[in-house]
Amino acid sequence: MQSAIAELEKQQTRGEMSGRKLAIDVVMETPERFSTAVRDAFEAEVATFPPMVFRCRFHFAEVMKQAELVQLLDRIRLRGTNGIVLKAPDVPDVAAAVSRATEAGIPVVTLVTDLPNSSRTAYAGADNRAAGETAAYLIGEHFGDEAGRVLVTLSSGRFRGEEEREIGFRRLLRESYPRIGVTEISEGHGTDAATGTLAMQAISADPAINAVYSIGGGNRAVLAAFEAAQRPIRIFVAHDLDADNRALLTAREISFVLHHDLRMDARSAFRAVMSRSTRGGIAPPALSAVEIVTPYNMPVLGSALPFA
Repeated sequence: MQSAIAELEKQQTRGEMSGRKLAIDVVMETPERFSTAVRDAFEAEVATFPPMVFRCRFHFAEVMKQAELVQLLDRIRLRGTNGIVLKAPDVPDVAAAVSRATEAGIPVVTLVTDLPNSSRTAYAGADNRAAGETAAYLIGEHFGDEAGRVLVTLSSGRFRGEEEREIGFRRLLRESYPRIGVTEISEGHGTDAATGTLAMQAISADPAINAVYSIGGGNRAVLAAFEAAQRPIRIFVAHDLDADNRALLTAREISFVLHHDLRMDARSAFRAVMSRSTRGGIAPPALSAVEIVTPYNMPVLGSALPFA
């Protein structure tokens, strides 16, 4: 049934988009390992639509000043685009730039981290609070009745998606696993150098830390910090099935990766841009499922679920 619906959607798209080309600008402040996964997912999904319907222009930076991001969004609006896909901090200036774009008739789809107080057209990504709860369950069940302390890493507190993961994580620990404490580090921006320094400082200051929930990335640096301090890690839960995490999971250096299908997110974003019905309003979120990945069920590159 689902395949039949998908085929009908493709036929409708071919009819509606015949002879048309849509340019979409993908704007992200994110580590390179994740932006690479996003680019690959979007380019793979473009190939499933009628030829030349979509053309993606990518604007990526690992760290972007707020003023630079706002200027970029305004330049894209003034130059002209058929849609913007955006991963950005949830701050007032960014929300204002999104409003200027939607007022100009440009649909804006937030990707993996939402801007719920903006006029964005739709959100495409996972249920981040549920993902945080899933991480808490994995870690809590691993410790059982034992006490533990988890190092929670955020790339930045400015991203709503990361904040939602942390909220879900802390809530479930507080309610179901009260013996487990949390030490948080933030503002490493997912880069190895900054995240590694923050991790080293945290584990040096607190000998009780014996687990990791990596929300913001920089996992090789976090592992190196524990190794340098000669400190064991009982369980390590990470996000995003990028190249680094694939290698670390295969080598059993991390325990689980919480995966969601970026190609589904890309598909949802494309549909929101094509849809005229959601323009000017808030569409229901298109949530992709969170999957617990181990070394034994890792999606194969090039399959329908190639990235997280």
